[in-house]
Amino acid sequence: MRRYLYFTVFVSGMTSLAAEFGASRLLGNVFGTSNLVWAAIIGLILIYLTVGYFLGGKWADKSPDPKTMYAILAWGAFTLGIVPYISNPVLRLAANAFDNLQFDNLQVGVLAGAFAGVLVLFTVPITLIGMISPFAIRICMDDKSRAGNVAGTIYAISTIGSFLGTFLPTLILIPTIGTTRTFLVFSLALLFVALAGIGSSAGAKKMLPYLLMVIVLALLAIFGGRGGIKSTTGQIFETESAYNYIQVLEFNGTRYLRLNEGQGVHSEYSPDTLFYGGPWQQFLAGPFFNPDREPADVTRIGIVGLAAGTTARQSAAVFPNVTMDGWEIDPKIVKVGRTYFDMNLPDLNVYIQDGRLGLEQSREKYDLIIVDAYRPPYIPPHLTTQEFFQIAADHLNPDGVLAINVGRAPGDRRLIDGLATTIGTIFPSIYVMDIPDTFNSILYASLQPTEAANMQANLERFLARSDVHPLLVQSMMLTLANLQPAPQQTTIFTDDLNPIEWLTNNLILNFLLEGGAEAMQ
Repeated sequence: MRRYLYFTVFVSGMTSLAAEFGASRLLGNVFGTSNLVWAAIIGLILIYLTVGYFLGGKWADKSPDPKTMYAILAWGAFTLGIVPYISNPVLRLAANAFDNLQFDNLQVGVLAGAFAGVLVLFTVPITLIGMISPFAIRICMDDKSRAGNVAGTIYAISTIGSFLGTFLPTLILIPTIGTTRTFLVFSLALLFVALAGIGSSAGAKKMLPYLLMVIVLALLAIFGGRGGIKSTTGQIFETESAYNYIQVLEFNGTRYLRLNEGQGVHSEYSPDTLFYGGPWQQFLAGPFFNPDREPADVTRIGIVGLAAGTTARQSAAVFPNVTMDGWEIDPKIVKVGRTYFDMNLPDLNVYIQDGRLGLEQSREKYDLIIVDAYRPPYIPPHLTTQEFFQIAADHLNPDGVLAINVGRAPGDRRLIDGLATTIGTIFPSIYVMDIPDTFNSILYASLQPTEAANMQANLERFLARSDVHPLLVQSMMLTLANLQPAPQQTTIFTDDLNPIEWLTNNLILNFLLEGGAEAMQ
């Protein structure tokens, strides 16, 4: 019986962590995957486990009986299994309740909405599962002199189970069978452990009422599937990966790539046009802060944050001699790009790899390095530091340019100022243009000292010629018309000290407190 108790604790620990990662995927589809959402998930689940430990200890002292523990475990497993089937209406209700706290690309209501969603969905199952470890300790406590050894063994086994529960759903189950079935796998595994425990401790007849739980979950698996994760208007494809919920929408012949909560468009494609507006085309202007620059001079581009290849398609059209290296960490996004966004360019080398690591390992030198991996509050900290920008500088040709898409809030340019200050420790010339009618800015940094007048001179030459792609001309005109004053000097971000998450969260919350959300309605 003791060995089976240890096995029970192992499976319980595995399931509790698997539920946490499953929760991140359920909430990510609605509220995104920012650190705010993770804070709500981790914080509340820790509270539920704490309550479970407390209640489980008190209950175990009153009834140190294995059949009681396994009955609690059965209910915990069953209620966890139905979470994905009730999650959609619950999370949508939470999202709608906090919709007035959201605007464009800055989700100021995500913390409150995610908090409410986790509160409703996971209170019961995680609390019940949390009760198992103290129950197991009490049942195994046959000698007070061994109390420390028993407790230590129980928690060690539970932690080993948690370790497996961290990687199994994230790397294997969710990408291959989806979130709903992942919940069912762990729920049923835990339920069968509970049933076997009830049978061995109380007899086979006591198992019969709990078999109904297995039947209900089996019927849900067969007939009650959630079907598509979302049913958004215009949706033509959706899937889940180890990194994202991925969605492709189509309206009037134009396709859009959306990820997770679906607030931002990460790529756009139409076979009949390259003019999409937004940030992608503005990267093209970067090299022309250098004097006497020609489109044919741009022969190699690096793209950190390739997505489905909008920037790559535009670059291939504008620069006649270009070869491109693109880094995208999510292989399923690459597959979607090739299938739905015609990301099959002969001169595009796609690397499924983290952008910083990929760029650092590259042996190439680039005329233009594009970073399109930021969107508040989803900014990878390791792509914002002095060390990263030094890597970029080391991989540029002598007259190379770095171009970054940066999000901001109206009237709050602290994020842009911090990035510009950091980049300015390496690059001598920095420019910022605001894309009209958006919360996006493009930050350009040239490896040589340059002037905006150089771009004006290049543009005037191009306007008199017919061999320059009009998309480039439009990009340069828009850049010059929307250049901003020099950024203020603020904090330098480093790998050791980088307040980027605090800065983005503070930026969003300040906007809310100052009434910005109401003004946007």
